[in-house]
Amino acid sequence: MADLWIPDADLAARHSVKYRKFAPDVLPVWVAEMDTDLAEPVKAALAEAVAAGDTGYAHPNGLLEAFAGFASRRWGWAADPGRMVMMPDVMTAVVAFLTVITEPGDTVVVNTPAYPPFLERVAEIGRRTVQSALAETPAGLALDLTRLEADFAAGAAVYLLCNPHNPAGLVLTRGDLLAIAELAERYSVRVIADEIHAPLVYEGSVHVPFLSLGAPAARRAIALSSASKAWNLAGLKCAVLAAGPEAWADVQRIPIDVQYGAGLLGVIANQAAFEHGDAWLDTVIDALDGNRRLAGTLLREEVPQVGYQMPAATYLAWLDFRRTRLGDDPAEELRERGRVALSNGPHFGEVGLGFARLNLASSPERLAEAIHRIATVLA
Repeated sequence: MADLWIPDADLAARHSVKYRKFAPDVLPVWVAEMDTDLAEPVKAALAEAVAAGDTGYAHPNGLLEAFAGFASRRWGWAADPGRMVMMPDVMTAVVAFLTVITEPGDTVVVNTPAYPPFLERVAEIGRRTVQSALAETPAGLALDLTRLEADFAAGAAVYLLCNPHNPAGLVLTRGDLLAIAELAERYSVRVIADEIHAPLVYEGSVHVPFLSLGAPAARRAIALSSASKAWNLAGLKCAVLAAGPEAWADVQRIPIDVQYGAGLLGVIANQAAFEHGDAWLDTVIDALDGNRRLAGTLLREEVPQVGYQMPAATYLAWLDFRRTRLGDDPAEELRERGRVALSNGPHFGEVGLGFARLNLASSPERLAEAIHRIATVLA
């Protein structure tokens, strides 16, 4: 896998926020970008477009059919491209759909710890977020259906489901999802399923698309995906919104200019990834599987007081520093004293105090250096 990871000197020359937000001596293992090159089919499609000056306004072209083909191959889901639209990114789609189906003051339930924009962007449009915490179990974080039912029963309008979960790395089972669908139907809660990390599921777990359930709540739901995480395309704006049959009329109420915030190069890259990127994706998953296991070994050896739940999906690890003396926001202390940048736990909600998120998508050597810097601070 050596040629998968970009050399340190080349990473230092990158212009994205991962590598430019902090000083050059700070090792960046925070935001969800991978230290990889592009998949060859994606690189070729982008090079062809640039060479041809094909940089106009976005059109979905074959994007929706490409995603449907990928969903069929990888998850056995016969998704209908006729009930899909392109979007600039997942969060824009979440906000656009919430604006259509809810009113200011309505309640949106989010499992915490949560992807920080879920909490921030929902609040920005005047909706109220309810932080429905995942359960802490001996095996790690897990879905708490009792808590979720109580939050639904209190008057929720929408449930923002993240599966696979960021930052916990959970992959919900079909049974979990059917239970969620039953609760959503009972309490008249609409479901928005963020499935952006679904291509990055490890052996032993299976991604079940929420819209594939066939339950009444799934028919009224939407699901969101993109090649941005699995193929490292975050800067090329493009996502796919898929709607259940009873949600399609609501999707059509989203202003058309929201869709055309997508970038044409993003559409081209996403289509190439979904159509021709399976082999590269399998290579990445294999490398990341090695990294998640390596992280477990190194953390046990160097900082056994830091809790680690090996993710079943994603390349993100939710680290528990509550048994250390780093306080409510360990990432701040680690960045200042250890020159290693993790994502700040408190940004992920109330249950994030004492936690930080580690990005595993680096070379094994770079990952080992990050953990060594953590250990140095805690020594």
